[in-house]
Amino acid sequence: MTSTEISSNVNTNSRPSELKITDMRLTQTRTGGPILKLDTNQGIYGLGEVRDGASKTYALLLKSRILGENPCNVDKIFRQIQQFGHHARQGGGVCGIEMALMDLAGKAYSVPCYQLAGGKFRDKIRCYADTPSLKDPEEMGNKLKERMDRGFTFLKMDVGIGLVRDIPGTLSAPSGNLDTGNLMHPFTGIRLTDKGISLLCEYVETVREIIGYEIPLATDHFGHIGIEDCIRLGRALEKYNLAWLEDMVPWQFTDQYVRLSNACATPICTGEDIYCKEEFKTLFEAKAISICHPDIATSGGILETKKIGDLAQEHGIAMALHMAGTPVCAMASIHCAAATENFLVLENHSVDDPEWNDLVTGLPNPIIQDGFMEVPDTPGLGIELNPEAIKRNLHPNESEYFAPTTEWDEERSHDRLWS
Repeated sequence: MTSTEISSNVNTNSRPSELKITDMRLTQTRTGGPILKLDTNQGIYGLGEVRDGASKTYALLLKSRILGENPCNVDKIFRQIQQFGHHARQGGGVCGIEMALMDLAGKAYSVPCYQLAGGKFRDKIRCYADTPSLKDPEEMGNKLKERMDRGFTFLKMDVGIGLVRDIPGTLSAPSGNLDTGNLMHPFTGIRLTDKGISLLCEYVETVREIIGYEIPLATDHFGHIGIEDCIRLGRALEKYNLAWLEDMVPWQFTDQYVRLSNACATPICTGEDIYCKEEFKTLFEAKAISICHPDIATSGGILETKKIGDLAQEHGIAMALHMAGTPVCAMASIHCAAATENFLVLENHSVDDPEWNDLVTGLPNPIIQDGFMEVPDTPGLGIELNPEAIKRNLHPNESEYFAPTTEWDEERSHDRLWS
């Protein structure tokens, strides 16, 4: 048999060396961030997701910079556009494009994304379900117990000043500062009283009595309180054997995280708003945290987050993953988690929304089974979109399913950062 005859009987899916990006469009559902789609000259497309709460513009301004590029050159393109991302939601455009590049490269070479990241350490990924706060601790405990009954082996809840703000004698604060979310924690002047700390401890104790002490229980959303009160509260909560204390102060204040970690026996966790590995390195080298918590739609995408995990491992730090997006972002996170040895657990915000599972095809339904997500072995992210389900769930501000974006095709700028 000739080489031509062999080639005619082999499905190469594409010719990777000749693959070019021809279009980028976005659409958004009621859940998660805008879904990003990169089309190519060979009919295959890649999917990514912009961070929840981020503007589509963060991605659209990059369109003219990637048109005509070969998407298989993931690292090259990432380096070209990396400067246009920033921390928190502002990294969303770069990260969404990186996910879509990885999806395309995997499809072009007929391998799953985790293989492009070096292979996998596990076949399924442990998940925890974000659980909205309830004022009644018994209701909160029962809600978490329901999670356990559904197979979840890791839990998280909020334990913050919002639980006690209507109770006299629990908080002191300058007038109006309890009602603003735009002041960073050290500048609010909000203080917890001993009574406030005692009531929060009683809340956690009631929850623990319901769910038991064997299952990990992480905590988040403490409120914009200063480092001194974070330490007081953290010490008071130690007896409840919590999995971690998350984002007690803004991630930028490394020295405060060092103070917090040195003062508390509970693991300290942060990272969902950090873009790229450099600021994580600062936290790691300062021994400021025990668990890093990047969000793949902020931290740089699949490959950059894998690097963050590897760097954390060198410092004896575990990596959990924040995730509040659609199944597109969830599957990008799954491939990264599979390829990272020190991975701990992946967040999910949509376990109470059955329609979340219908947005894509190619996966079990529900996608999370007994608290775990399977790592797919199909090319790329291992999913395809379900157009009808997405159209049923379009965001109220969305007028069309993947509307054309031709107005962004020709923007040009001298982007070089050196002379």
